[in-house]
Amino acid sequence: MRWKMRLDKYLADCGAGTRSEIKKLIKSGLVRVEGVPKPRPETQVVPETAQVFLRDTRMQYRKYVYLMLHKPGGYLSATWDKHHKTVLDLVPEEYQHFDLFPVGRLDLDTEGFCLLTNDGILAHRLLSPAHHVPKRYFARVEGNVTEEDVALFARGVLLEDGYVTRPAELKILTSGAVSETEVTIMEGKYHQIKRMFAAAGKRVIYLKRTAINGVLLDEALLPGQLRELTIEELRQIDSEYF
Repeated sequence: MRWKMRLDKYLADCGAGTRSEIKKLIKSGLVRVEGVPKPRPETQVVPETAQVFLRDTRMQYRKYVYLMLHKPGGYLSATWDKHHKTVLDLVPEEYQHFDLFPVGRLDLDTEGFCLLTNDGILAHRLLSPAHHVPKRYFARVEGNVTEEDVALFARGVLLEDGYVTRPAELKILTSGAVSETEVTIMEGKYHQIKRMFAAAGKRVIYLKRTAINGVLLDEALLPGQLRELTIEELRQIDSEYF
């Protein structure tokens, strides 16, 4: 038996609008299903084969969405929390029915590129240590970052709990009482970059993720804004999957 879904959800997944907007479109007679005008919102359709027209445009179903969010500070990378707002509180209504979740975690005060999706397989691939997905951060650090720190990160850093990180790339942008750096890591342990610098006797005072696997955070996105990733960006993030 082929899987079916409600017409209004199908149109929402096609990007036709919010569920409330779509119900108005259906009631206005602007939607046809298999050539039949004036269907009901609860009409069942088979997503893969349905011939659904909005006005004169055939709608194309999509099961998954992939969003680039410029996460601001003060939001948790979680789907729910009783104490703090989460990144899902920033998602517009048109995407809320997709059951989105953040891929990986950014700390509460960390900003930058947060990937939101409802594709569990991709999330597993990106988070699996076997795939070695590089994530780049801009870090402002209290303390003079030196070439010794660069060498330490390249070897792997012994953290306070005994874990040794995978080799990471540390670039010094400026060095002084407050240093500015770029850090690229292949994993995502809890507070990892902060703990790596702490092991070197320094303190991170600002952290922002700027890229995932070479895909840069869109500079046009203000904190709290998001957009869909392009197919070219998705292929760059995981060329084997896309």
